[in-house]
Amino acid sequence: MKAYTEYLLFNTTKRRELIRITEKVKEAVKKSGVKEGLCLVSAMHLTAAVIIQDDEEGLHEDIWEWLEKLAPFRRNYKHHRTGEDNGDAHLKNLLVHLQVVLPITNGELDLGPWQEIFYAEFDGQRPKRAIIKIIGE
Repeated sequence: MKAYTEYLLFNTTKRRELIRITEKVKEAVKKSGVKEGLCLVSAMHLTAAVIIQDDEEGLHEDIWEWLEKLAPFRRNYKHHRTGEDNGDAHLKNLLVHLQVVLPITNGELDLGPWQEIFYAEFDGQRPKRAIIKIIGE
């Protein structure tokens, strides 16, 4: 079995941002040489996530609105007693999850017709990472 690891680096200009990373993940799969296996893509921070979704601006706006409704920014989260101000970012991460696992078939990501991979940042403007871990034959 082969294993391959690659890291993606982010430093967003905004606190909240959605970054399409499909091509970078596809490139990592090619570099790995894996023909049949799995590809894990995981945010390495609890205030970010990796999601699979359609690349459509209206839907992106709906996602941000939904997340803000369920985990709104507010100043009185108990987590803020630590000096942080990102309690909502941790909760947003819980809603959409940290990572995704994708199939590799015939040496390529086996995505559906509208599926794109996104790094979702909820507390940016500082260096962050995501890991791509590929295993298979």
